Amino acid sequence: MRITFPYMGHSHWVFRQLLSELGHEPIVPPRPTKRTLDYGTRYAPEFACIPFKVLLGSYLEAIELGAEAVVTTGGVGPCRAGYYAPLHQRILADLGYDLDFIVLEPPLRNLKDFYRQLRKLFPPRIGIGKLLGILSRAWVKLNAIDYLERLSHQIRPRELEPGRTTKVFEQCLELLGAATTVSEMKAAREEGRRLLAEIPVDREKELLKIGIIGEIYVVLEPFINHNVQILLEEMGVLADRSIYLADWVRGNALIPGEKDIKRAARPYLKELVGGHGLNSIGETVLYARRGFDGVVQLAPFACIPEIVAKSIIPAVSSILDIPVLTLFLDEQTGVAGIKTRLEAFVDLLWQKKRKGAGAQWKQVTLA
Repeated sequence: MRITFPYMGHSHWVFRQLLSELGHEPIVPPRPTKRTLDYGTRYAPEFACIPFKVLLGSYLEAIELGAEAVVTTGGVGPCRAGYYAPLHQRILADLGYDLDFIVLEPPLRNLKDFYRQLRKLFPPRIGIGKLLGILSRAWVKLNAIDYLERLSHQIRPRELEPGRTTKVFEQCLELLGAATTVSEMKAAREEGRRLLAEIPVDREKELLKIGIIGEIYVVLEPFINHNVQILLEEMGVLADRSIYLADWVRGNALIPGEKDIKRAARPYLKELVGGHGLNSIGETVLYARRGFDGVVQLAPFACIPEIVAKSIIPAVSSILDIPVLTLFLDEQTGVAGIKTRLEAFVDLLWQKKRKGAGAQWKQVTLA
């Protein structure tokens, strides 16, 4: 079966191998571009959030490449992400495309349904040993990608040759993408670490520390957030992203996790509000405790969970004295506007850092 999937960050390297080893032909959707977003915006409801539109555009581009089915995730709680798959399927059907959707709901909520959907991807009479081998290789590759990406984000703010880290990290991804066995992946991971370690850096450079929080898709997909993390790092900021896919899978699909985040959020928000709304509160608290200079919240325009979080963050910001910049993103958002806002925020943080803790800082919201 020719199967496509959502394009999100660097995860396509993993999904391509996983589907291929399961006997399918993976249709990797093109990296999202303005064409992707225009496609999705044309056929999506006007009120739909930007992840919905980008995903719809990605599926349409994958159909052009011959996709016959989509494997994607569902969702729980008061967040529209749980309705993405059936709505996407209906819109595509109205356009004349009859695609099968395999929707994987969180296994910790309903393990039986998760396995029933996952079973559709398995070849007939596959042995448990072979299946575990396929899954373990995908897991090793995902963790290796996240490890090297984290390392690149530590190096980029200090690099002496602008753009070098980005080029080297792309090499690392190619190495990992070509690796098919666990030993090859470990070797590629080590080679990637070596390549990144060779980048000349200024180890004495003073850096701001900014945490990045928000809805998972806009945080992980650079096209949607206009490369916010890299933009910050190029401004001399150590930008720490709160979400990496391997961590999310570990804490939401394998074992109950994120207890520290929920505990940190509890004084301000006790209820599940869907999406990553509660996480945005808890992670802001944790960044403040870790001595970060500020936080950037990324949210799709009209995202209810992040709107709820945004309404609470000013209290967190005031009590813990940590400035927060909220950026709402939609198809009208441009990189120039994002960069200008980030530059202003960074300038304010430098002023605060040099003057020391003083006046109370309020949340800044920029759509």
